[in-house]
Amino acid sequence: MHPHLTRRGLYAITDGPRPDLLAAVKAALRGGVALLQYRDKTADSARRAFEARALRELCARFEIPFIVNDDVELALAAGADGVHLGEDDGDIAAARARLGAGAIIGVSCYDSPARARHLAAAGADYLAFGAFFPSPTKPNARRATPEMLREAKPLGLPLVAIGGVTPDNARPLIDAGADFLAVISGIFAQADPEAAARRYAAMYTS
Repeated sequence: MHPHLTRRGLYAITDGPRPDLLAAVKAALRGGVALLQYRDKTADSARRAFEARALRELCARFEIPFIVNDDVELALAAGADGVHLGEDDGDIAAARARLGAGAIIGVSCYDSPARARHLAAAGADYLAFGAFFPSPTKPNARRATPEMLREAKPLGLPLVAIGGVTPDNARPLIDAGADFLAVISGIFAQADPEAAARRYAAMYTS
């Protein structure tokens, strides 16, 4: 297991662009985030580069790993701890070659235990499954089940559950083996991201 992924808990994913991004992320970090991902699908490369560097510095102050969604070159430029790759974002070996042996390379497995096995063998550092519930971020996402987490547990990698996860529906996912709950709107669409983050983080201490 990657040494920066030994802590279980909330995996917060940003919902940019937004003018209060840094303040919202800082609030969430105060609430107990265990892992942060910068996700911004816009083409504004200058703003994305600035925000990624700023978030990397903020995460460093909280001693939390910082991951960039999809973009290996942005992760490299920002000094991120790693990158998250979907099925159309390149392969693990290429990302590892650019980011170094110590980088965190996370991958989306969607609803496919077979994909999880393949990517674990290819060197992934964590495996993300979902969506488990309807999600405002990806309303048409493929649907995963808790059984997929149980099936992937013997692979020995941290497992991430994503997609419509709330403090009210997350317990079966944790019980099935989710090491991280990945959350976007459940944190960053809330009036108080710190309080929202605290509710998720508490699920791993209760």
